[in-house]
Amino acid sequence: MRSRFSAFAVGDPAYLRRTWHPSTRPGSLRLDPDQRWTRLEILGRAGGGLFDAEGTVEFRAHFTRGGRPGRLHETSRFVRGDGEWLYVAGELHDDR
Repeated sequence: MRSRFSAFAVGDPAYLRRTWHPSTRPGSLRLDPDQRWTRLEILGRAGGGLFDAEGTVEFRAHFTRGGRPGRLHETSRFVRGDGEWLYVAGELHDDR
């Protein structure tokens, strides 16, 4: 999770696609150059241990866009494939 956040922060769509499960991976990925990812809060996790095949991570990712702060609250699902964790999908949470 942290490595994917870092890839968003530095603008590395190739890494994001490489760590995305093939069943849900988009054909292309364009990152918004005006959006700056600034902080990641891990709120919880389930599974994802050394001997697990899948896991979930609940997080809040903070960003600025056009000088305005924002945040993304999601629970992401990952599976282990070839020894690496791959992002499958996420469920967004409404923080209003």
